[in-house]
Amino acid sequence: MILTKESSLPYSNNLNTKALAGLFNNTTNSYKFIFFISLIDILKRRDFVVNEPISFTELTIEMLANAWYPHSLFKLSFGTQDTISKKLDSLVLEITDPTLKFHDTDKNLLRNTIKIAIEQGNSKRLMEFVPFRILSPFLEQELKDIDKAKWGVFEEAMPLIVNHNFHTRNPLYKFNSDERKKCTHIIFNTQWAEYFKENFSIIHGWASWHWLQYMQKRNPSSPNLINKLFVPSRRSSLNKQSIFWKKVLQSKGTQDFHCIYSGAPLTDTNFSLDHYLPWSFVAHDQIWNLIPTPAEINSSKSNNLPHDSYLNKFIKFQHQGLIIAKDIYSSREFDNKTEPFVADLPLNQTSDLLNFNKLHSAYTQTIIPLHLIAKNQGFSSSWLYSE
Repeated sequence: MILTKESSLPYSNNLNTKALAGLFNNTTNSYKFIFFISLIDILKRRDFVVNEPISFTELTIEMLANAWYPHSLFKLSFGTQDTISKKLDSLVLEITDPTLKFHDTDKNLLRNTIKIAIEQGNSKRLMEFVPFRILSPFLEQELKDIDKAKWGVFEEAMPLIVNHNFHTRNPLYKFNSDERKKCTHIIFNTQWAEYFKENFSIIHGWASWHWLQYMQKRNPSSPNLINKLFVPSRRSSLNKQSIFWKKVLQSKGTQDFHCIYSGAPLTDTNFSLDHYLPWSFVAHDQIWNLIPTPAEINSSKSNNLPHDSYLNKFIKFQHQGLIIAKDIYSSREFDNKTEPFVADLPLNQTSDLLNFNKLHSAYTQTIIPLHLIAKNQGFSSSWLYSE
């Protein structure tokens, strides 16, 4: 994904791109970012054909779908007063494997799941303010005598003002009614639809950049934040990491390697790779955080943080694997394969990997703070294996 600052928004002779660039000024919650990104996602799915209005319900579902990955899967904070995250928490969502494994990249299954969940509930609250307030930069003159601080009063005035000035001020869209209580749809501006179609990647990147800045302030310690805002196009393969551990396990026989969680013996044919710190927290597949385990134990551990008692076993396992890898790989291959250890852990050089005390110190300095951050974010902690 390309993130783009507002200075890079393409200019238009006919449209107020300065107003577009000001959409996110003084934004104090996630509403505007997710609303705008969801709006242009819907437009793209419609191939930017705007003959049909976009319902508030469709926008709500799209917003919740876009918020599900960062909030529910990656457990990021949207802010203490954020209504979108509270709405997601209130829904009983039965998420299927394609969504969790990133095979639902167009969000069809996720949207359908959310749609079913909100059919019996009240989803109007998400549309109470943002669809009206986000258009303010396009109508500054018309709104100068209206007190924006008066929540509700401002929104009551907006539909009539927007609809009345739709063809002269060219806001992004208008409403299907002049009365706020009767507004259920937006009708998108055809000129803006064409502009978004021509510049979609830039505009999406610009909005994403703003959302990233907002989220970084609320999640300053969360690693790899940029990869947690949107569903990845696909989950990366662990083939290279599996080959590394397969060769290590092959080289010394089964008696030297046992699962750190269960004590079960490991062979080069009966293991899967577990993310010691959950993938949904670290959002990477670096080999220093991967440990071979039987598949059923990996599945049991799932998205949980392991109990502190496993840390020393984990470090000893990693050290043993590194010692063996040093023997079976050439110096150049070993350096290439272990580069993530040196880059991500507080180590000075590759040779430090073979010194248990230095490796242990580097791991504890890295894992313990990250474990605490993940726990504070809401990841289930102190997982222990039980038969």
